Amino acid sequence: MKFLKQKRETVDVNLTPLIDVVFLLLIFFMVSTTFTKETRLTLELPEADGEAPANIVDMIEITISADGNYAVNGNTVINKKIETLKFAISKIAPADGSLASDPGSGANQSRPMMITADAMAPHQAVVTAMDAAGQMGFVNLSITTKRPVESK
Repeated sequence: MKFLKQKRETVDVNLTPLIDVVFLLLIFFMVSTTFTKETRLTLELPEADGEAPANIVDMIEITISADGNYAVNGNTVINKKIETLKFAISKIAPADGSLASDPGSGANQSRPMMITADAMAPHQAVVTAMDAAGQMGFVNLSITTKRPVESK
């Protein structure tokens, strides 16, 4: 018995509908996506080169530690709230220039203020200190840097 060889039909997959669907999905995602470009600033903090100025007796110094805690003229503030920082500043610089009997009454804004922050301090802590000084009316504000320790 002799069997006839069956002719095999070639199987063709029509790719045109598949390509159409892929392009439609691509267009859908392109239209529905919002493109926002978030830029990040790299910040290099300056290093001190000059000589330190003579100590100013009436200066208010706010020191910010690496974990964001404040100290006003060496006195540690109990928490990180702006109200507590403003209270500590007004206690150091009373409005009438004398010792503060009522620290919440205001502050002498003519005194210079210096903010010294650790390099690892959170930026929010520095901004909060600057905001507290601005809310209290201090205009003579300076931010200091420390000379890096040279290793030999």
